Amino acid sequence: MSTEEKPAAPRSLAEALRARDDASLAALLRSRPDLITPVPTDLTQLATRAGTRASVLRALERLDRFALQTAEALAVAPDPASYDTLLGLLAGDARDETVVAALPRAVATLREQALVWGGDDRLRLVRTARELLAPSAQHPSPTGLGPSVQETTSGMSPGRMQEIVTAAGLPSTHDSVSAVAALTELFTDRKRMAALLAEAPEASREVLSRLMWGPPYGQVTADPAAHLRWLLDRGLLLPTAPGTVVLPREVALHLREGRAHRTPEPLPPPVEPATAHGARMVDATAAGQAYTALATVEELLKDWHEGGPAVLRAGGLSVRDLKRTAVALDVTEPVAAFWVELAYAAGLLASDGEADERYAATPAYDEWLELPPAERWARLAEAWLTATRTPGLVGGRDVKDRTLSALGPGLDRSAAPEVRHRVLTLLAGLPAGAAPTADSVLARLRWERPLRGPRPEGEEDLRTRLARWTLSEAELLGVTGRGALSAHGRALLGVPAPAAPAGTGAPEPSGPGDKLPVHHHHHPAAPVEPLSTAEQTVATAAAARLLAPLLPEPLDHVLLQADLTAVAPGPLRRPLADMLGVLADVESKGGATVYRFTPGSVRRALDAGRTAADLHAFLTAHSRTPVPQPLAYLIDDVARKHGHLRVGAASAYVRCDDDALLNEILADKRAAALRLRRLAPTVLAAQSDPGTLLEGLRAMGYAPAAESAEGDVLISRADAHRTPPRTAPEPVPEGPPPPDATLLAAAIRAIRAGDLAATTPRKSAGTPLTGGELPRTSSAETLATVQAAVLTGESLWIGYVNAEGAASQRVIAPIRVEGGFVTAYDHTADEVRTYPLHRITGVAELAED
Repeated sequence: MSTEEKPAAPRSLAEALRARDDASLAALLRSRPDLITPVPTDLTQLATRAGTRASVLRALERLDRFALQTAEALAVAPDPASYDTLLGLLAGDARDETVVAALPRAVATLREQALVWGGDDRLRLVRTARELLAPSAQHPSPTGLGPSVQETTSGMSPGRMQEIVTAAGLPSTHDSVSAVAALTELFTDRKRMAALLAEAPEASREVLSRLMWGPPYGQVTADPAAHLRWLLDRGLLLPTAPGTVVLPREVALHLREGRAHRTPEPLPPPVEPATAHGARMVDATAAGQAYTALATVEELLKDWHEGGPAVLRAGGLSVRDLKRTAVALDVTEPVAAFWVELAYAAGLLASDGEADERYAATPAYDEWLELPPAERWARLAEAWLTATRTPGLVGGRDVKDRTLSALGPGLDRSAAPEVRHRVLTLLAGLPAGAAPTADSVLARLRWERPLRGPRPEGEEDLRTRLARWTLSEAELLGVTGRGALSAHGRALLGVPAPAAPAGTGAPEPSGPGDKLPVHHHHHPAAPVEPLSTAEQTVATAAAARLLAPLLPEPLDHVLLQADLTAVAPGPLRRPLADMLGVLADVESKGGATVYRFTPGSVRRALDAGRTAADLHAFLTAHSRTPVPQPLAYLIDDVARKHGHLRVGAASAYVRCDDDALLNEILADKRAAALRLRRLAPTVLAAQSDPGTLLEGLRAMGYAPAAESAEGDVLISRADAHRTPPRTAPEPVPEGPPPPDATLLAAAIRAIRAGDLAATTPRKSAGTPLTGGELPRTSSAETLATVQAAVLTGESLWIGYVNAEGAASQRVIAPIRVEGGFVTAYDHTADEVRTYPLHRITGVAELAED
């Protein structure tokens, strides 16, 4: 290949990539990370990979609607097509100004993504993309256009072609090729076509208008009606199979006034504000919800302290356990699934891995509880934002028609973090305090990724459902308040606060959702990339700082009532809340929490090792009102009976110094199920286990205490059960993650060096070598050439076969030769390497130029 004095039009995608600078290559590899996994050896391999079906499909799925419409228009344009031809297909004969303004960006996007290459006079869609988007009988084009005249008439007899040409008013030709050309020319000439259609019967024009926007296929009988015969005779409808006709592409484009799409969508639909609230009200509402979120997660894990629900054999929570959890949290089952999955994503709960596997809090939960409330919230919010686990799927079906359960397999959706981030970023584009309409958010997302997620009829695609779930989950978690993004929610995204107050300045035609306050180098429609791990850590800390002053200050007191209840007028400090949770049962929640004292709850506190005196002192210290007499009597009454009976393992036994009390138990019919018998005046044996015996006696109204083998009273702690240390589940990304700057720079350097090795002109003693061949020289010749290159400092082109037998070509600058090895700077790998001489197939000098 000789060097070019002036840039010539590229003849292939590889040549087009070769003409790009490093920044442009980096942009391609960043937007299509599958292309550098693994790093291609040279630009030809990169181009080949960029044209594979799987990679092209992935790239098409990431296009916005107008870029996709541009690719669809190129797929029905001649190959190659000029920019003006493409503009005509998208802007129509009327040259829609909005389309004219938006098209350069769409073409630039397709070029950057290596889906289109060539200059503006010869735009080419990558072959695989053309195959995927061009119309065929099996795969109709999204444009609704059918095949061209040339494609439809390829199998038609020459005689029939001449009949069509004559009926259309054209002079007959000598061959089918010129007949097709004449007919195509007629159909693409606006004036002549208008004259031809003016002669058509009204019914014929009606048929054309029905097929105009697609599908372009219709059925005809063996003896068509006169108005159909008029169209068939002139080639305005062409047969594709017996009984089937198609409207040729050129005819449809004339009827559509040149437009490939019925509705070009050059601009993203704006995100419409539905309601506007004061920014302070939004932040306060969101902070209140954030506090509720913390309380809910604590309540959930407190409920599972002693070992939560069992793990299903296939993994996950049973439907019954999810229902029970929903009742305990006083929420619906989908919301309960959200809280359970959030705690799991944050690493606060996991399975314990025991033989009878159960869910329980992890050691990380105890560490989390020690953090200030704002930091605890930030930990949950970050876990939610970045998790691929998708609680909204719980209760649905997987591909094998099995129910998807909370905490079970099959809930990861790699698009979830990106959609959550994008939805919140769109909210961040609105003025502070403005809540969007859900429909405008969904419409915007559909414009940004129209190809994502094929869906059955009547069912929303996954991205739309993820967006709906994001809006509701963000509200539950307190990232938004009253539907608007809060200040701490904005900080969580790493987005600065809006510069101008709400209502200043007229919105631009592309909508308020476009005014993203970050990443200004992006086109307004381009989704902003989620933050890196390090950036997210900084953003999360900033969110916690903003939220902290908005959270209510925990109280150190309650109000005791005469009806055996205590009212907590706000959130309680942790030691007080923990103790009260053991000593009383929560009766109602809300702005104020109401606790009720019962014999069972007082006994629970005594079981946990507290004495009656401890309980009296605790209540006196923490009540703003005097301790009511009924409550003092209740504590003393339960304490008097507590531990009077002792239960241990025989399989179980009851012992008591009062033999009259044991007589009373034996005589009670309710004790029959416990199968008790007297062993001694003060001991009864039971055939049930100690736990069942304890529950049975408590059900009969007694207050037994459990004892150890040594006879000591066992103290049962509510927070006894923890899993072994567990890490939070890792997100499951779709394909390789976007490469960082270091990897990109290294990959581009390696690809450029490999390309140098593959394309550098060479000279050899024998016949000239081309890029694909490995040089072949004898061992003596190889050694002599390498030794000479050490002295002259020149670079050589070598063929090399590694230990696995894989052949490659490299450009090296030999440094020294000794002991059967050559040490050289390898331009391909950009490092110094040592090669055994016997593995070098041959050498060639590089051409001087």
